[in-house]
Amino acid sequence: MPLQKRRTRLKARAGEATISGFTAVDGRLPVAELARQLLRKAFPDHWSFLLGEVALYSFLVLLLTGTYLTLFFDPSMVESVYTGPYEPLQGRSMTQAYSSTLDISFDVRGGLLIRQVHHWAALVFLAAITVHMLRVFFTGAFRKPREANWIVGVTLFLLALLEGFAGYSLPDDLLSATGLRTAATIVGSVPIVGTNLEMAVFGGEFPGHVILPRLYVVHLLLVPGLIVALIVAHLILVVYLKHTQWAAQGKTNSNVVGQPMFPQFTAKSTGFFLMVFGVLTFLGALAQINPVWAYGPYRADQVSGDAQPDWYVGFLEGAMRLMPPWETNFAGHTIMWNVLIPAVVLPGVVFTVLFLYPFFEKWVTGDRREHHLCDRPRNRPTRTGLGVAAIVFYAILLLAGGNDVIAFSFRVSVNTMTWILRIALVLAPPLAFAATKRLCLALQMRDRRLLTEGEETGQVTQSPYGELSESHRALSPPTRYRLLLRDIPEPLSLPAEGPVSRRRRLNTALSVWFYRDYVELPATDEQRAKIAQRTAPPDPVGDHHD
Repeated sequence: MPLQKRRTRLKARAGEATISGFTAVDGRLPVAELARQLLRKAFPDHWSFLLGEVALYSFLVLLLTGTYLTLFFDPSMVESVYTGPYEPLQGRSMTQAYSSTLDISFDVRGGLLIRQVHHWAALVFLAAITVHMLRVFFTGAFRKPREANWIVGVTLFLLALLEGFAGYSLPDDLLSATGLRTAATIVGSVPIVGTNLEMAVFGGEFPGHVILPRLYVVHLLLVPGLIVALIVAHLILVVYLKHTQWAAQGKTNSNVVGQPMFPQFTAKSTGFFLMVFGVLTFLGALAQINPVWAYGPYRADQVSGDAQPDWYVGFLEGAMRLMPPWETNFAGHTIMWNVLIPAVVLPGVVFTVLFLYPFFEKWVTGDRREHHLCDRPRNRPTRTGLGVAAIVFYAILLLAGGNDVIAFSFRVSVNTMTWILRIALVLAPPLAFAATKRLCLALQMRDRRLLTEGEETGQVTQSPYGELSESHRALSPPTRYRLLLRDIPEPLSLPAEGPVSRRRRLNTALSVWFYRDYVELPATDEQRAKIAQRTAPPDPVGDHHD
């Protein structure tokens, strides 16, 4: 009985201390106000918004498993004779990095499981970022006021590529170090300063003795710290700017409709994190990945067959394989165009386009309004076509990264396969753009027919004279609302009088090319007025939440 009273008094004192501490902090910082706003933030419940969460939770798994692996991995490039439990490699000379990777796989309890979960989490992390960015692109979620968040996302993707490459190179097996040899060639291809730059990065001629410890620091501290900082910045911007949302009854460009963070979203998100963790653990336990013991330690005079990097850098390998062997000798320097263009210029152009695209589309449309409703991809056929063309371009480069394996599988020569992919790289993206744009317009025509005729009931009626007719029923109000609520910019036009600059002519021509093709939907004047009201930018004084 006295013990129970003592526990009650301790709980009461702890509660009083907590309340007084919170009151003291809240008197100096807006803790209660910020907590109230955060806990009441509305989160959308559409499945497409879970893609960003997959990336976040995969990164958390990466941090947890990477911390465990750090306790046992040695990034040293000092060579020694292997005496571990894996008999086929006993007596072989290898670096401490490769030896410790073998020890993690065969000696450390649960080491192989954690290694494989870590690798799978890295692949899922990059895949989730990629698909999430595609969702943002195709739905126009990068438009004002979210341009900064788009830039943060592209930077996160770039850092994730660097982080994945650094981690992939650390085991120093024959496959990963072959990729490191390719990286050294890319660095050395930079005109004039390439050789000195390669020597500085690798601490001498490849492979040197410092590149793995340096990559270890980059992989363990530098890039993860930057990624964490950018994720925090991304989440702050998401909370401040609110989510975009799909058009539906009750959802307009001036409100945010969804479930509050607590308790609904918190409970769902916790369960989803456990699901992602469980799937990654399942893959790590049952799906073998990166069996470094099968490749053996790195030797400069050896290259394993069927050597391809992970998918996220495979496009660089493919671009170099498709590039003709062009070189130029100028003033005592050799310019390796066959490496410089596909591995330096091409990625530079790709990421520059990604960073600048929101501002390019804003310039083309001349639209300075805020947008909080997602576009249906079919309603922006040119943008959707450009996105699909870029995906096809990337897919061909990824296939080219394994052109030798494809040639062997289909029993054709590697040269024939290379020329097929070269031709496809030129022709397939424009064809994909044209086909996608026509498909989007066809889907718009289907929407028009649904609005005009209604949806099919599946019943066919035959008249006494033999005429067959199909019955239709009117669309439900939510479906009609979703189809009608769209915001397509009008193409810009040139002024009737006065001189026109070349920049204005180019802007107008691009605007017409972007937005001249669309299907007009049947709507009354009253409906058009309501659509304009619901797609209007939010009141600058304050926004509304449901």
